Amino acid sequence: MKYNLRAIMLRAWKNYRKMQLSFAECLHRAWLSAKAEEVNTKRIENAKAAAGIIEDTNTWSGWKQLGYEVIHGSRALFGAELIWGSKGDGAVYKARFFGRSQVQEIATA
Repeated sequence: MKYNLRAIMLRAWKNYRKMQLSFAECLHRAWLSAKAEEVNTKRIENAKAAAGIIEDTNTWSGWKQLGYEVIHGSRALFGAELIWGSKGDGAVYKARFFGRSQVQEIATA
């Protein structure tokens, strides 16, 4: 697999400036995150297929970044255990995914 070295270095520098860590540690974490992306994508696809979901899905924060909010009371369509490489320990966390039918555009004043 080919990795986007530019994106990895940008993430390492961003973390170096933001956190009180050595650059070597930030670079290590950036590589862990890059390697975890492929695994996480496969896990999401498998969980989505197992749940029989065909609509566009994203996490709560993912929808928010796209300018949508999850409608209050909506339940996640499925979940997946993903690797979080940015902490440096390869910890696993549970992510919940909501469908396009469960979100609305964020109202602007």
